[in-house]
Amino acid sequence: MSHTSPRIQRLRDDIEPLRQQLVSHPVYDHIRSLDDLRVFMEIHVFAVWDYMSLLKALQRALTCVTLPWMPSGAPHLRYHINKIVLEEESNIDPEGRHLSHFELYLEAMKLAGANTSRIQSLLDNLRSGASLTEALEQTNTPAKEFVLHTFDIIENSVVPVQAAVFTFGREDLIPDMYLSIVRKLSESFPEQVGMFQFYLERFMEIGVDHHSHLAYQMTEELCLDDDTLWHKATEAVKTSLTNRLHLWDAVMLAITTRKEEYLA
Repeated sequence: MSHTSPRIQRLRDDIEPLRQQLVSHPVYDHIRSLDDLRVFMEIHVFAVWDYMSLLKALQRALTCVTLPWMPSGAPHLRYHINKIVLEEESNIDPEGRHLSHFELYLEAMKLAGANTSRIQSLLDNLRSGASLTEALEQTNTPAKEFVLHTFDIIENSVVPVQAAVFTFGREDLIPDMYLSIVRKLSESFPEQVGMFQFYLERFMEIGVDHHSHLAYQMTEELCLDDDTLWHKATEAVKTSLTNRLHLWDAVMLAITTRKEEYLA
């Protein structure tokens, strides 16, 4: 099933103006130093974390993750989501160690000198039994509304809509300009930025080039020919992209006016 099918293409056309706003967002022009990159990473890491939660929500919906095990869902959809989970939850670092997409990002943050205390605080509070809202309040991150919206999709949207948001609202959003900025910083600070460059290039390799194709198929097969589902999916993706724009606005504000707070 081609990812250029009429339904998929129509959705892509509908969201293209928002996607163009994202890939040309001025936040990238403000990443001019290692300190700027650190601020970016300290906020963006929350989107990396909730991406993993959205992925696992899809695995929960499309496969059997309870006991006793029973065949569940369409076999080819199980394959699609399990393959994505395998590569995102058991990625590799430059030394060949297996790490999740999120853990690889944390390693890159530490090497870059970025502060991981906010995201670690979120995880610690959640492990201690705090609700997501409580944990985010205590963490005090500009990513709060973005994360809450992702979990609203997880908790309140049907699976085809979740799949569409995962596919079109989270995957293909790293512009070439950003990668080129990181590569230039890596030339000046290879020990600090090299791991993050590896992360981005790895994400582009398995996420954009491979996972997007599987995710297109998954979305199309879940939405089928249901006009109502395709409409809901399109609107949800637009909302997700709008929330990403707001997140980028918050990152840019932090870089330009509140850098000291994030580098404390």
